Amino acid sequence: MLIFGSMAITLALSIPIFAVMGICAILALHNVKMDLITVPQNVFEALDSFALLAVPFYVLAGNLMKSGGISRRLIALAIALVGWIRGGVGAASVLTCMFFSTMSGSSSATTAAVGGTMIPAMEDKGYPTPFAAALVAVGGELGAIIPPSLPMVIYGLVANVSIGSLFIAGILPGIFVGLTLMLAVCMMAKLKNFDEVKRVSPREWLHGLATTGGEAVLALLMPVIILGGIYSGVFTATEASVVAVVYGLVIGAFVYKEIRPKDLVAIFNESAVMTGMVMLIVGFAALFGYALTVNRVPHHLGELIGHIASGPVVFLLLVNVLLFVIGTFMEALATILILAPILAPIAQTYGIDLVHFGIVMIINVATGMVTPPVAVNLTIASQISGVSMDAMTRPLLVFLAVLTLDALVISFVPALSLGLL
Repeated sequence: MLIFGSMAITLALSIPIFAVMGICAILALHNVKMDLITVPQNVFEALDSFALLAVPFYVLAGNLMKSGGISRRLIALAIALVGWIRGGVGAASVLTCMFFSTMSGSSSATTAAVGGTMIPAMEDKGYPTPFAAALVAVGGELGAIIPPSLPMVIYGLVANVSIGSLFIAGILPGIFVGLTLMLAVCMMAKLKNFDEVKRVSPREWLHGLATTGGEAVLALLMPVIILGGIYSGVFTATEASVVAVVYGLVIGAFVYKEIRPKDLVAIFNESAVMTGMVMLIVGFAALFGYALTVNRVPHHLGELIGHIASGPVVFLLLVNVLLFVIGTFMEALATILILAPILAPIAQTYGIDLVHFGIVMIINVATGMVTPPVAVNLTIASQISGVSMDAMTRPLLVFLAVLTLDALVISFVPALSLGLL
């Protein structure tokens, strides 16, 4: 009770999540008379990991893509593909998020890269600004689902699961979530009577597709190189992050020529700040997890779930509900770091594949990125669009319903996650 009581108080005081976990862990360790020298030891041990090297490189790669003209070309390709149907500009926003997610590894980077262009484009087609902002925020969560994905790296690290397998397993669920969101947008456009159809002949459509596709082909090669290299064994998921940086820099600076030497300072600075935030969360979440273990919280939680869950179906339902609730007030990486070591062993006892379970966790924590009050993606979309988070709530409910159904389908249809393995 001390741990969760102190967590509730510190969260209510709007203390940053890494500090919340650190404070709660120190109180919990002091409560059982543990030597507090274990605090820095656990933090540094958590960060001393080869797999975690992928984090700064994927963050940097995403920022290089955003600044190097890659996101603009992907947006043009997406509009050429689906912009001619009713709700096509909204669907193109989701499709662009899917494209960008194959390179960025981050939902916040995806939201920021796509939102600046697509929110005004949707406004011009008659979409209400709150709807457009909510859609980009929801589409941005695909950055956590479609590989390469930072949450997948973190889950693989703490659950001792192959990161490469997780990347392959995330492809079909990511496509499935993206397609359902595109379908929802098209249905809403028809019901609300916005984004009128512009007639395009097959010849015009093919010409536009060929033009934009030719300009974006180098951008689209990147996920092929990354996932192909991992799947073929040429390099590991961590090494792939370095390949992504080099590729993004070469394309942005020397091919598209949109990254100048003076731009690199801002790109490196933004990447360093974001990496620092992620690493603080990782380090203190590991400490928090250690404090939970010392206080036997995982043991008691496992017993409780064991009593309630009569089988894998009930267990997965409980996990979906638990992660949805926790996602409303806790950052995604922190949720994975704290709960994956607790829930993954229990999932294994029910015969659930840990790669499949990892995708279930990631789908749910990604949804948490758009559920207030934390809602990182909503905050970014709000800053870009100038509308408040409260104004986005009503259109957001439709997308949350879609995401909830998607999470249930992915939970109970393991073939979606494991079909490509």
